Amino acid sequence: MSEKVNNFPPLPKFIPLKPCFYQNFSEEIPIDHQFIVKRIYHLWIFYSITLVVNLIACLAWWIAGGDGVNFGLAVLWLLLFTPCSYVCWFRPAYKAFRADSSFNFMTFFFVFGAQFILTIFQAIGFSKWGVCGWWSAGFFRTNVVAAVFMIFPAIMFTLSAAMMCVVLVRVHRFYRGSGGSLQKAQDEWRSGNWRNPPSREAQFNNFSGTSLPEYPTVPNYPSGSHWP
Repeated sequence: MSEKVNNFPPLPKFIPLKPCFYQNFSEEIPIDHQFIVKRIYHLWIFYSITLVVNLIACLAWWIAGGDGVNFGLAVLWLLLFTPCSYVCWFRPAYKAFRADSSFNFMTFFFVFGAQFILTIFQAIGFSKWGVCGWWSAGFFRTNVVAAVFMIFPAIMFTLSAAMMCVVLVRVHRFYRGSGGSLQKAQDEWRSGNWRNPPSREAQFNNFSGTSLPEYPTVPNYPSGSHWP
């Protein structure tokens, strides 16, 4: 089999950096789970776009007389949360569905749950948090044009939180229905399989190719038509 070459993120050739991850839904994810994994991936893209829109809104907020700390934090959140959310909750979900890994499912629930709570606070939009949420939309009383820009990330953060809630419930329902447990996650941790769990196809090939018993000789059956 040909070696898998990392293909994500897709970087232009003139950048002297190489992709860090291999991602192929049709090849690595079982067909029954491709829909939910792709939805998690699209959710990550939507959340990243929301951070970009939030940055633009915070810039408009600053120009209209708001606090510049919001713009600075918005830049930080974009640079920090975009790659970290991919690595810390999408990749565990990807590997969990790829290899039925309880450890990666637990990692996803823990990190994604924290992200869900954080997104709720971002939708609220507390002062000097670097986000334009519903709380900061009160800037309508000061500058209507800037407030119009600020309302878009408030809506998008709200939609992100709602979609995260749906995904969290659906993945948890699947995990419990498939027999997953904390004990399985602990077993994977002890064995070290959580680092690079084999795909379901590799597990099946290993079982069917090497685990079946081999007979050293052909069994001898009694001759004639009568059995003892």
